Amino acid sequence: MTHALSKNLWFVRIFHWEFWPSQLANIPIICYWLYFAARARSLTYFSAVNPAIETGGMYGESKIRILDQIPAAYKPLTLYSEAGTPLEILLPRIEAAGITFPLIAKPDIGERGLRVEKIHTPAELATYLAQTPVALLIQEYIDYPEEYSVFHYRFPGQPKGVVSSLCHKIHLSVTGDGVSTLRDLIRDYPRAHLQLPVLEQRLAARMNDVPPAGEKVLLLPIGNHARGAMFLDLNHEIDENLLQVFDDLSHRLPGIYFCRHDLKCRSLADLKAGQHFKILEINGVAGEPAHIYDPDYSMAAAYKDSYHHWKIMYQISRAQHAAGVPYMSWKEAWTRLQAYFQYKKQFS
Repeated sequence: MTHALSKNLWFVRIFHWEFWPSQLANIPIICYWLYFAARARSLTYFSAVNPAIETGGMYGESKIRILDQIPAAYKPLTLYSEAGTPLEILLPRIEAAGITFPLIAKPDIGERGLRVEKIHTPAELATYLAQTPVALLIQEYIDYPEEYSVFHYRFPGQPKGVVSSLCHKIHLSVTGDGVSTLRDLIRDYPRAHLQLPVLEQRLAARMNDVPPAGEKVLLLPIGNHARGAMFLDLNHEIDENLLQVFDDLSHRLPGIYFCRHDLKCRSLADLKAGQHFKILEINGVAGEPAHIYDPDYSMAAAYKDSYHHWKIMYQISRAQHAAGVPYMSWKEAWTRLQAYFQYKKQFS
């Protein structure tokens, strides 16, 4: 597998579906949602899948409420900060929580890497606070070298589940040749070129530097597809050891049956042994099986896998509903959706 992309950005945007706008790419998924909604006789059937997460994890859920359910051994040190908390109050709280710089700051409610930043100094944090006037999570930076997404689901009452997706996340970077400037290297790599407006702002002081031959330059430290990270399909690595780790974790997360774990670890071998890994986030029903964004994964295969996950989601929701878990009312769903749209306007 070469993971090669054309250097023509127009061609990349049109013929590589992983770069399509989510509103366009999700049209077939919306149709599938409506199909199962008709069968369930509820547009909000998904809300019963993960009763421990608001809306089942479709939108507007609080990250801290999910993280609080994860066993301490598997999560980063995390501090919740109310919107508008001044720096002079926040810094002592960060120190008391045992968190040091660099650290990760992110909105408590957000998606697709929204305002997730690696912060190196108190001055950077002050700037971030001024630009992000919402409730935040401050997390220790996990310096493990590997980042993965693991999708796991389990039917209520069943001892074993399924690991249906294993994705390796490669952070956006370029490699110097001793001749080209950093700007030229970025322009020569389509995945990075698509992020050029952001990189021009973030790396303004370095854009004319010439990295030595062979030097790897990390452009964005966040393993998010919207930030240019490359997602690689490692489903062939799924085995009984990996399943056992996430089956055990699932039983320690009551009310969460269908989710994607975004995590960092020392190595895949360590992850399969259930050691040296930290869960950065858990995504509920809106979490996709991330392996589908592998550059070599066909659009047909991606939709097939997505349809399979929506079918499982529907089956779990029906099982939950039959056991007495209610679907979210349409009134509540609409109120929450309006509130979420209003919330997102703060970032525009």
